[in-house]
Amino acid sequence: MEGLVYIPILFVAIAPALYAMVQYNALVSLRNHIRESWSDIDTELKRRYDLIPRLVEVARAYAAHERQIFERVIALRDRCAANQGPVSSQVGDETELVRSLQSFLATVEAYPELKANAQFRSLHAELVNTEDRIQAARRFYNGNVRDYSNKRESFPGSIVASLFSFAPAALFSVEPAVREGPSVQL
Repeated sequence: MEGLVYIPILFVAIAPALYAMVQYNALVSLRNHIRESWSDIDTELKRRYDLIPRLVEVARAYAAHERQIFERVIALRDRCAANQGPVSSQVGDETELVRSLQSFLATVEAYPELKANAQFRSLHAELVNTEDRIQAARRFYNGNVRDYSNKRESFPGSIVASLFSFAPAALFSVEPAVREGPSVQL
């Protein structure tokens, strides 16, 4: 009978430790989901970085006097490809690259013979497809960051997160460089 008295005391002593362990494992799992989903974004960004020089090279033949725009796009592409820092630093570089690409594509609009070039059209279509894939990966990544942040910031998970130094995760919010608008033919 004496042993039965210790069971509730033992339960009260062990329950918080078990709960903390469950919270800790949930935070680790969510952090790993963020890392995995970031690698998906990184893969698509590298695909974009590979496409950009080819697209610029085709455009150079048609618009040689637009050299400054081409050089800016390539310089930003190189800077983005080299940036392996935290998401927050990559967001700034990616935003600049996207703006530069948008400017580049707006410049291309003035060259109908370039837009008619089969190689340029093919590369542009690949870029549109890549941008769609980046946006899908970005939504998945940001969903994982949201779930992690909710777990990390809500009580009692916040206690476990602060005890074990779970750092906040940054959202990746960069608009697509190119969007395929609706095609209207009359």
